[in-house]
Amino acid sequence: RPGVPRTAGRRVRRRTERCVTTDEVTVSVSSDQADEEAAALIWARATARRDDQDVRDVAETLPGIRRRLALDGATLLMAWRADTPVGFAVVAPQQHSLELFYLAVDPHAWGAGVAPLLLHAVDDRARSSGYADLTLWVIADNQRAAATYERAGWTRTAEVQQVDDGRMEARFVRRLDT
Repeated sequence: RPGVPRTAGRRVRRRTERCVTTDEVTVSVSSDQADEEAAALIWARATARRDDQDVRDVAETLPGIRRRLALDGATLLMAWRADTPVGFAVVAPQQHSLELFYLAVDPHAWGAGVAPLLLHAVDDRARSSGYADLTLWVIADNQRAAATYERAGWTRTAEVQQVDDGRMEARFVRRLDT
């Protein structure tokens, strides 16, 4: 069932499936454990910059990413500049939509167009999986992320929820043309 964590074994995804490519950045599906760790480091750096805090240890950020990757049908999309990971997204099917659980770009690559490429790859993944509806939750006061999603065609809804650390998240949705 979509959205239910797998209880036995790990899926094997290959980094051979290219999703989006520009002259400098390639986005591809990944199954590498090392890529999961690279994603956790990118998340740690990006959230530290966002929150003006010290970078957390990968051991703190990796479990959350792996928890989402354990969902049936979950996909890790990695953005690469040459051999360097510069961003990632984690998506997984939910009841009637594809949910974007993580999107992050290494702060060194902010402003270089990596997030729009990842969001385009998310759109492609949704279409290839038969989903026209996408959803995500983002920290409500994260204006940089909200603006990125809105430029990519996402719409903020009135729905909000409180997360474990007390902050509020806002829900965004996107309907793809079929």
